[in-house]
Amino acid sequence: MEPVGQVNALEVPRFAGPSTFARLPARGDVSGYDVAIVGVPFDGGVSYRPGARFGPAAVRQGSRLLKPYNPALDVLPFASMQVVDAGDISCNPFDIGAAITQVESGLRDLTGDGARAVAIGGDHTIALPALRAAHALHGPVALVHFDAHLDTWDTYFGEPYTHGTPFRRAAEEGLLMRDASVHAGIRGPLYDPQDLVDDARFGFTIVHCAEVEGLGTAGVAERIRARVQDAPVYLSIDIDVLDPAYAPGTGTPDSGGLTSRELLSILRGLAGLRIVGADVVEVAPAYDHAEITSIAAATVVYEILGLLAKDRP
Repeated sequence: MEPVGQVNALEVPRFAGPSTFARLPARGDVSGYDVAIVGVPFDGGVSYRPGARFGPAAVRQGSRLLKPYNPALDVLPFASMQVVDAGDISCNPFDIGAAITQVESGLRDLTGDGARAVAIGGDHTIALPALRAAHALHGPVALVHFDAHLDTWDTYFGEPYTHGTPFRRAAEEGLLMRDASVHAGIRGPLYDPQDLVDDARFGFTIVHCAEVEGLGTAGVAERIRARVQDAPVYLSIDIDVLDPAYAPGTGTPDSGGLTSRELLSILRGLAGLRIVGADVVEVAPAYDHAEITSIAAATVVYEILGLLAKDRP
């Protein structure tokens, strides 16, 4: 059957119609799907500004502007595969451990038949259960992580599960392919020089944000491709990889980040990678202005869908 796509914006104005991502069908509206967009409204793991629990709704609102054809990738993502909005995974807001279990269970349910999921956060804590769900299907994966921060710290106030610790836990649990994972866009101060030593010990390499100007976006994409090669890739994007000028609505902003154009260009340079899952996290709309951050995040999700469509035979 032909995929069911968006509500036609030439018949129903984009400020009207359903509130699903890009005004796509809901999961229950079709008999099957290739990709599920799912919200994870959880921010119990934040260390500074809360509010990312409202991120999924804001990103859906920002996605109303999206159109069917992506000329940069020369792909019609909603025509070449069935994409649905699977709603939100309900998470316990008072128990991080319970929420992590619920997110993993929800993502396993969505991907059990071989479909892929793109999670909209929520804070970066959700990447750990997402990686657990991906590992259950694909074994260890290569992590391509766009962020201002490493997110490989050990604990915050003695707590091992926060938005700053998911990839340390993932490495410890054997969810990641050693020496195939990469952070991109890292910048700003750290707690201690040991942070970088620990990160390397977990098998990561770093493309620092300061390197982007010299390498160019094509060079950054090539560094990432050389690192992951043909491994199954999990793509995790913290919207704070963008400079606060381009993404003010986030919980832990850091100056000197990527522009929206740079991030989109790097992502397009990853066409052909075997992406098995993804998330876009840390949109906190209370700190946003004129939907700048939510529109950027929605566009990032759209580019990920383009990559998934390009990967189809």
